Amino acid sequence: MAEHTSSSITIEAAPAEVMGVIADFDRYPEWTGEVKEAEVLATDDEGRAVQVRLLLDAGAIKDDHTLAYTWTGADEVSWSLVKSQMLRALDGSYRLAALKDGTVTEVTYQLTVDVKIPMLGMIKRKAEKVIIERALEGLKRRVESRPDAGPAPADEAAPADEAKKL
Repeated sequence: MAEHTSSSITIEAAPAEVMGVIADFDRYPEWTGEVKEAEVLATDDEGRAVQVRLLLDAGAIKDDHTLAYTWTGADEVSWSLVKSQMLRALDGSYRLAALKDGTVTEVTYQLTVDVKIPMLGMIKRKAEKVIIERALEGLKRRVESRPDAGPAPADEAAPADEAKKL
């Protein structure tokens, strides 16, 4: 089994707000430094992306790849590589956990990357860590800077309904 890298961050927003940003692939170029283009190629019956093409420019690694997404409930999304020019594998997930009565979210990002060019495991894991840290920090900034960011009143719709509104 391939080794993976993971990290977590706490975001001052409800899980539905965080997942709304994660699921909005069209806006990835606005808040992720490495994703220059994102195109949803297919969606499921609920309108969630199940296949996305991403144009990545991460300095030494420039790639045009397609990922397949699997949504598990309202609090988890995972992905795996469909095709790529430079990558052999790109598997990952976001898992959300509500904290403080649902007004704060812990986001755990797990990632496994395998490139087609030879690379030492230690260097690959460091690259994974950098990708994860940048993604989590970008996600935190994006969610917390949104005008509608902040905890939803307790009497509002369920989190799954909130995610659909975003």
